[in-house]
Amino acid sequence: MSDDPLAEVVDEQLAITERVLEELAAFRRREPKLPMLPGTGVFEERLRLSNVLNDLADRLIRGIARDPTKLWVLTEFQRSLELVEQEDTEGREHFGMELERIMDILDIESSDGLLACYLGGV
Repeated sequence: MSDDPLAEVVDEQLAITERVLEELAAFRRREPKLPMLPGTGVFEERLRLSNVLNDLADRLIRGIARDPTKLWVLTEFQRSLELVEQEDTEGREHFGMELERIMDILDIESSDGLLACYLGGV
């Protein structure tokens, strides 16, 4: 990518409460992730994408209390999005839906174009 989509992010403080951390932990524990991923033989794809999501959730749980900002969260998202850029369209779309669940947990209304940049308008 030539332009960093994080440059477009409007940063804001996030209210990280014990409830928010519990919801992130519940997201991390939830299995299966990407339950609506279509197709047959998607076990490997679901596992691969779930591992990226679990790693992201772990990073968020460990670090968000130290830096409770939208920019920090989206920077962590970007690290994960770069890992799934080569996945097929359906995989990226469902990965994006899972990221939107995390955004809901954190009360982030918009990725300011980050998801669209990596997921092609999801």
